[in-house]
Amino acid sequence: MNKKKIINDPVYGFISIPTELIFDLIEHRYFQRLRYIKQLGMTHLVYPGALHTRFHHALGAMYLMGMAIETLRNKGHQISHEEEEAVIVAILLHDVGHGPFSHALEETIVEGISHEDISSMLMERLNEQFDGKLTMAIDIFNGTYKREFLHQLVSSQLDMDRMDYLNRDSFFTGVSEGVISSDRIIKMLNVKDDHIVVEEKGIYSVEKFLIARRLMYWQVYLHKTVIAAEQLLVKALKRSRELALAGEPIFTTPALSHFLKKPISRDAFMKEDHHLEAFASLDDTDIMAAVKVWANHDDFVLNKLCRDLVQRNLYKVDITNEAPDKQFIADLTNKAMEEYGITEHEASYFVFDDTIRNKAYKSGDGNIGILMKNGTIKDITAASDNSNLEALAKTVKKYILCYKKELIN
Repeated sequence: MNKKKIINDPVYGFISIPTELIFDLIEHRYFQRLRYIKQLGMTHLVYPGALHTRFHHALGAMYLMGMAIETLRNKGHQISHEEEEAVIVAILLHDVGHGPFSHALEETIVEGISHEDISSMLMERLNEQFDGKLTMAIDIFNGTYKREFLHQLVSSQLDMDRMDYLNRDSFFTGVSEGVISSDRIIKMLNVKDDHIVVEEKGIYSVEKFLIARRLMYWQVYLHKTVIAAEQLLVKALKRSRELALAGEPIFTTPALSHFLKKPISRDAFMKEDHHLEAFASLDDTDIMAAVKVWANHDDFVLNKLCRDLVQRNLYKVDITNEAPDKQFIADLTNKAMEEYGITEHEASYFVFDDTIRNKAYKSGDGNIGILMKNGTIKDITAASDNSNLEALAKTVKKYILCYKKELIN
């Protein structure tokens, strides 16, 4: 069988699959599942074009990784063909553990376990099936391989994952502020003392990368209507689980039933193989099939949450710098109880507050090093003459209040 395939990617053009092992991994059902998991959760309810998937993103990150390895080799760094294949496998599979709707339902399906944990578990399972051929890739992914810079290309503050998702998400949402010069940044990469650095002449491209990331968070990832849609989905799942655990009849697909109708602890998920297999069968279609059926459920709360989601009747979201007024929340809760004829607990599905955080750059945490012309390395915030970059290293915390619009009419 011919495994030298070419994929036409809307962001980068033609992408070649570099090796037979990578072709076989792409063909595997664990990876094919990513076709049915949206990259940006419920963001398409705000930006209609945001229907791209984790499958697209993983292939794009794979392509950028190939460019990065070629650049470093051209600068005299010895990277074996085995290391090249391993680091490409690591970036290809870095998101294989994402659950339905990506980050929207993280920790809703299985509490206390991240998609990175599940990615690592699935990679171990694949390694068994591929006779140990993924061992080096897993070491690179986990940061235990002897050459640290390879891990940094997969997971750091200037990795191929971030470079692809900023360009890809801005492309599909149409938000041009997220466009970055990934080609130029990659051409400016180098290795010093086993760490990835950026040559000084690439400093302005890195500045734009950090600013683009901040803008994309406020304009796309933490857009208040995106928050409204994702919170509605989370609340629908929470209510369905509450009813299921109380013995109420709840429609589910077999894969969703596994996680909805009995609580699964982090320890149980990590130790018992059948949970991972059930998770590997779960995608967006399981959730949306259930939501459409639940829109006709006898339970008022579940019925309304799902009807509102299907019909895009989302929460009103107030984002503020100060915590919302407790009396205002209490008044809205009472209004919901009176309007809908429900209990105070049930009203918490329609009126609730939370917090959101945005930090574009974590200074000192695997920081972005700039290789100066004299051979020294400076953190990007020290090397740059852009005073705004220091502000990007501060965590911005905002408060959100979600409630149904009809409660204030």
